[in-house]
Amino acid sequence: MKLIIQMPCYNEAETLAVALSALPRKVEGFDTVEWLIIDDGSTDNSVEIAKQNGVDHIVSFTRNQGLAKVFMAGLDACINNGADVIVNTDADDQYNADDIPKLTAPILAGQADLVIGERPISQIKHFSLMKKMMQKLGSWVVRKASNTDIPDAPSGFRAISRDAAMRLNVFNDYTYTLETIIQAGRKNMAIASVPIRVNDDLRPSKLVKSIPRYIKLSLLTIIRIFIAYKPFNFFFILSSISMGAGFLLGLRWLIYLIMGAERTRLPSLILTSILLLTGVFFIFLGVLADLISVNRKIMEENQYRLRKMEADNSRKNKKT
Repeated sequence: MKLIIQMPCYNEAETLAVALSALPRKVEGFDTVEWLIIDDGSTDNSVEIAKQNGVDHIVSFTRNQGLAKVFMAGLDACINNGADVIVNTDADDQYNADDIPKLTAPILAGQADLVIGERPISQIKHFSLMKKMMQKLGSWVVRKASNTDIPDAPSGFRAISRDAAMRLNVFNDYTYTLETIIQAGRKNMAIASVPIRVNDDLRPSKLVKSIPRYIKLSLLTIIRIFIAYKPFNFFFILSSISMGAGFLLGLRWLIYLIMGAERTRLPSLILTSILLLTGVFFIFLGVLADLISVNRKIMEENQYRLRKMEADNSRKNKKT
């Protein structure tokens, strides 16, 4: 059994050595433990530091691609290098590496395909109140969209089985954390959560550059998740709002008409028609989006089969 610990990295020269020094070379249940760095177009000497600290594999991008694409590139590299289990952690040493055995244990026991490390968010001092609220909101949305009970969905400290890694896709450019859990839940993967510890803050978050920007991107991510994974529900809600407003406005117009009001109130009648037609339009959009999502599932299954075939061939070639 091989474990590969992957670490996305973007200009982490100040913290990378600290994070790497905490990673284990032996984990119970695994014959081999290797480290992999995904360099997201760093302009400092992060790659040199990684090499000096004994990193086994380095995937490099010439330009910054963003956390989500880097995460997926890491999974592909881990699979191609023969990983049976993949642990994802951060280069800022946010997560306590001593908890890696806790993350991998449910996978080794055959109880989970994906394990999320649950941080004590309410106790993390360097998290602002707004960030804590957005983290909890994101987790709530994920629980509703994925039919899971993961308490800390935005956590990047997670263990993934080889098969689960080949089934995951990320369409969001901002972050992978929420979307991967929703995909896993909707694909009936076994998902578990274990409490983990966090270390002291070594640097400000690069994902949260400012609270207003973080709120904006988080809300856009949440909306996009609902559109992508529950399209009919999303458009049905919009349709209900539009048709409900149209019905109430039309009822108001009808009451005035019955009461013999002198004014025709034609603008209200026109607006009623527009709202009702808009509601019908949203229903059609929901049906269309739902059909597209079915097609996407078929394409994802084909992609999984192709990934599995390529990964198995790569593993065979390395053995020979």
